[in-house]
Amino acid sequence: MSEPNEVSGVEIELEHVTKRYSGTRAPAVDDFSMVVPAGKIVVFVGPSGCGKTTTMRMINRLVQPTSGRITIGGDDALKLDVDTLRRRIGYAIQQAGLFPHFTVAQNIGVVPGLLGWEKKKVADRVEEMMDLVGLDPADFRDRYPRQLSGGQQQRVGVARALAADPPVLLMDEPFGAVDPITRGNLQDELLRLQTELRKTIVFVTHDFDEAVKLGDKIAVLGDQSRILQYDTPESILANPADDTVAGFVGAGASLKQLTLLRVRDVELQQDALTTSVNESPADVREKLSTQRKQFALVLDHRRRPIRWVHVRDLTKATSLGAAGRPLRDLVSVQSTLQDALEAMLAEGGSVPVTGSRGEYAGTIKLETVIATIQQLREDHSDDHSDDHSDDQEAAGEGVSA
Repeated sequence: MSEPNEVSGVEIELEHVTKRYSGTRAPAVDDFSMVVPAGKIVVFVGPSGCGKTTTMRMINRLVQPTSGRITIGGDDALKLDVDTLRRRIGYAIQQAGLFPHFTVAQNIGVVPGLLGWEKKKVADRVEEMMDLVGLDPADFRDRYPRQLSGGQQQRVGVARALAADPPVLLMDEPFGAVDPITRGNLQDELLRLQTELRKTIVFVTHDFDEAVKLGDKIAVLGDQSRILQYDTPESILANPADDTVAGFVGAGASLKQLTLLRVRDVELQQDALTTSVNESPADVREKLSTQRKQFALVLDHRRRPIRWVHVRDLTKATSLGAAGRPLRDLVSVQSTLQDALEAMLAEGGSVPVTGSRGEYAGTIKLETVIATIQQLREDHSDDHSDDHSDDQEAAGEGVSA
């Protein structure tokens, strides 16, 4: 594996790529050209049937292009053996697409096994990938897909796609079939992985908010995969190219700026009392009393937040493992401030924040998010004032001329 923060992805270039299906007059994809930068996430977003999935699938030749050229790291993808090509490209889809009669470990190890890796190397890689996506190998290695939640299945799907350490990862609406909280957590997980792995990722979605959160660049696509705008999320939010793109941005563009700001961009609070799950309830009760606090945050053996306990929960508790209430939601340093706001509404107060491996990093409070929103509104107002001043100045110049 590459060193953290080292780019392991490669550039993808599509040149005048077209796909025509027999019996149809218009092409599904018409003259599509784009450069996907190495080590970046590029999101294709557009309405159903616009050709975005077809375009992505031509990269690994699950759909064969009718014409055009596709290069991956400088290699002509259309001249490579198709099996060789696909083993160099990770592929993650909605509902994971796991083999139902394979265990989690067997699913993750499929491609390394096909590549002829030794059994010990495959087993080590499977364990490494499970740890990377936040699944304890001891708990999940021998389970079958039917024994997993939707979010856990998606994590296995991502681990399988990354197992052979491919430079390119294609993701076709991979989080579209899970509930909103799980979806947000999986998005955070992908962003966390990307800071470590720096793959080249092409991600397809119809959800513009998801595109803004995940994309280094967004391609807003129209019919036949015509590129309406290809730019950074910031630029698209600030200056939609046309009315169709503006329709995708939708109302509340200024509030969507919260999706551009990460939890890591604001100051976290360190005032929560934390305790290990192995600590005695009596000791925790004494600490709460001494510090005049009502709640303690319980961490597991890897310092990951698992539950809140109120001082009254500790009177008859024999262990912290079942006292209090499990966390309904938490956020990571990769989460957006919009995610944090939604988590606060679910939790009913401040929310624990986790670091790069799920460890406790602090809490984020509603006052912090509100202050950030107010600052954004002031900045937005100042920008409009400057624009208005420029217009008046231009009008004055026109009169004097």
